[in-house]
Amino acid sequence: MESNGGDASQILRQIETLKATRSDIDRRISALEAQLREINPSHGNDAVLNGSCPPISGFDSGFGHGLSPDNIYRYSRHLLLPSFGVQGQSNLLKSSILVVGAGGLGSPALLYLAACGVGRLGIVDHDVVELNNMHRQIIHTEEYIGQPKVKSAAAACRSINSTIKIVEHQEALRTSNALEILSQYDIVVDATDNAPSRYMISDCCVVLGKPLVSGAALGLEGQLTVYNYNGGPCYRCLFPTPPPSTACQRCADSGVLGVVPGVIGCLQALEAIKIASAIGEPLSGRMLLFDALSARIRIVKIRGRSFQCEACGENATFTRQQFQEFDYEKFTETPLSPSPLKLNLLQADSRISTKEFKEKIVKGEAHLLVDVRPEHHFKIVSLPGSLNIPFRSLEARLPEISSALEEEGNKTNSGSGAQLYVLCRRGNDSQRAVQYLHKMGFTSAKDIIGGLEGWARDVDPNFPMY
Repeated sequence: MESNGGDASQILRQIETLKATRSDIDRRISALEAQLREINPSHGNDAVLNGSCPPISGFDSGFGHGLSPDNIYRYSRHLLLPSFGVQGQSNLLKSSILVVGAGGLGSPALLYLAACGVGRLGIVDHDVVELNNMHRQIIHTEEYIGQPKVKSAAAACRSINSTIKIVEHQEALRTSNALEILSQYDIVVDATDNAPSRYMISDCCVVLGKPLVSGAALGLEGQLTVYNYNGGPCYRCLFPTPPPSTACQRCADSGVLGVVPGVIGCLQALEAIKIASAIGEPLSGRMLLFDALSARIRIVKIRGRSFQCEACGENATFTRQQFQEFDYEKFTETPLSPSPLKLNLLQADSRISTKEFKEKIVKGEAHLLVDVRPEHHFKIVSLPGSLNIPFRSLEARLPEISSALEEEGNKTNSGSGAQLYVLCRRGNDSQRAVQYLHKMGFTSAKDIIGGLEGWARDVDPNFPMY
C-alpha cells in the first residue's frame, strides 16, 4: 500500500510539473504570436492560440472581419450583443489602453480590460504590493507582497487573457516620461489618487489629443467622468485651481471600503471599452456620483469645455515643452508620490522620542498620556493607560485633562506632579495639540515624536499598525 501511495505521489508531481511546463509554453506562444501580429497583422488569424487547432486549408478563419476562431469562441458573449457584436470586438482588439495606477481603481479596470480583449494594455506604477492593499486591490495576491505592482498586475492580466499584449511601465509617471508613455496608447485611464497626478495626466492627454477616463474613490463614495473627448472638457476646465492641500485626503488617512474603488474601477473599464469599441455614449460632459451607503448612483451634468482653460481653451498655448517644464507639485502644493505628512512645529524641548517615553514608563514616572486621534482610530489600537481626547474636542475637555493630571500626580509622593504627554498616529496632530495646550497654560506638555508609528518602529515591532 505504501508503495502504491508513493507511486501515486510521484505521478501527481510529474503531472503538476508538466502542467506548469505547458502553461509556460502557452504563455511563450502567446507572446510570440502577439509580436507576430505587430510585425505582420495578416498572420494574426493563422496563429495557433492556446492550443486551438490551426485553420483548415482554404478556410477563412477571419470570415472577413479579422476575428480568428479562437477570438470568436473567447468573445462569443460580446459578439452575441446586437449593439456590440463583431464590429465592437474588432475595434477593441485593435485598440490600446493605458492604465495609470495598479491600485484600488486600476485593479478591476485592468482585469476587465484584459478579459474583454483590448489589443494592447499598458500598466504604469512604481509601487510595491503591501498587505494593507489586499482588501481593495484585488488584482494582487499575497504571494506578490513586497514585489512591484506592475509585475503582479501583469501576471494576473496574462493569466486571464494570454492572447493580448501587456506592457509594463515599472516607474513613476513624471513630466519627463509622461509624453513618451501616453503617446503609445489610444486611451488613458487615470487610476491615481493624488491631485498633481490628475492635473499632469489630464494636461498630457490634452497635449497628445487622448481621451481620458478619470475616476476617484474615497471612504464610501466615488465619482467618474471622461475628459478631453469629442470636444468635452478637460480636468482643468472643471478645476482651474487646485483644492487646498488640506482638502486632499488619501485612503491611507481617511480609509476606503474596498468595494467602492472596485465599483468605480469597473465603470472606468466600461467607459474605456465604450470609447475603444465606438459603441455607446461615454460620460463626456457628465459625471457619475456613487454613494455606497445609500446604494445610489447619480449622473450629473458638468461644466463644458472652458474657452479660458489654460490647457484646452481657445487661446491655450500649452505646448509639450511647457508641459515638461511645469511643476505640478508646486502648483498643487502636494507631492506626486504622497508620503505621510511630517510636521515640525515644536522646539526640541517640547518633544520626546518614543524610546525616551518608554524609559519613563519603565521607571514608573507619573504621567498622563493623551491620545488625540479620533475615537474610531482609538478603538482600533491604543497604548495602555492612554486617555482619548480627539484633537477637535480638545478645547471642550481641558478641565478633564487638568483633573486627570492632578489625579496622576496624587498617586506619587514626589510632589512634582505628573507630566503631560500627547500622542497621535504619526506625530502631526499631537504637535498641533501641544501648541494649543501651551497657549492654554499647559506649558509642560510634550509631543511624542512619530506617534504610534514611531512606537511600532522603535519600541515594539509587534505593535499592530493600520
